[in-house]
This record gives sequence, structure tokens and C-alpha cells, in this order.
Amino acid sequence: MSAVANPATVAECLRVGAGFSQGDRNWIAEQFATLDARLASFHADATELEVSVKDREARGQKVTLECWIAGRQKIVTTSAEEDLHAALNDVRDDLRRRLNDAKTRQEPRHNKHLRDVPQPQSELDPADDEEQIPAAEPSRADAETA
Repeated sequence: MSAVANPATVAECLRVGAGFSQGDRNWIAEQFATLDARLASFHADATELEVSVKDREARGQKVTLECWIAGRQKIVTTSAEEDLHAALNDVRDDLRRRLNDAKTRQEPRHNKHLRDVPQPQSELDPADDEEQIPAAEPSRADAETA
């Protein structure tokens, strides 16, 4: 994993939207602190989070968490939980799940070497044309000589 010079954190990237006040921002950031590990692979300058609530404390309240990361599609998670704390946890967990899914989709599957090593050059190396003789496995050498 490549290190990011200025990793994104919830405290740095979170904005509160409709239904929340700036006073609510700190306890919401504490609720979302577990997202920091997931956001750390993105640049803080290119990451934004916004949480809002419609009809707060009412029977049909709806909490929305939006995430913008440069170069990726916007992710929107919502919850209709009646308890505000439960709704915030719901949108947080859904965002974490969707960020994991998006990251998995971008990486090559089942081949760590493709993730870590640059792709081969288009020009062929003349040494590759020579037939390679595989080396004998050490464990098999004892079995064959005995």
C-alpha cells in the first residue's frame, strides 16, 4: 500500500449539513472515527464527507452521508432508523462497506504481483527466447537419488 502524504480523516473532511449544527459536528466525528483507517489511503485535499438529517427527531427522519473522493464516483448512504445514534452508525458502516467494495473493484483479483509490480514492457528481451530449464526442487532431489 502506498503511503499518502496528507491522509484523509473524518475530523478534517466532515461537514455538517441540514439538520445538524456545528455543535453536533464533534460528537458526529467521534461516531465516525472508525472510518479514519479506511479514509487514510486517500488524500485529505481530495476527500469530502457531508452528513445531514431530514426531519430530525421525527418519526420519519432520514440521515444521509455523502462522500466525495477525487477520481471516484460519489457515494451516498442513507438510513431511516428512528434513533439518531443508530442512524449515524448505520450510514457510517454502509459507507465503510462501500469504500471497501470500491477499492476491491479497482485492484487486480487474485494476483498480488500485478498490484505491486509494474506491467511488463512491450519490447521483448532476446534472452526470453532461449528455452528455460526449470530447476529441480530440493525436496524431490533426495527422493530421486535414494
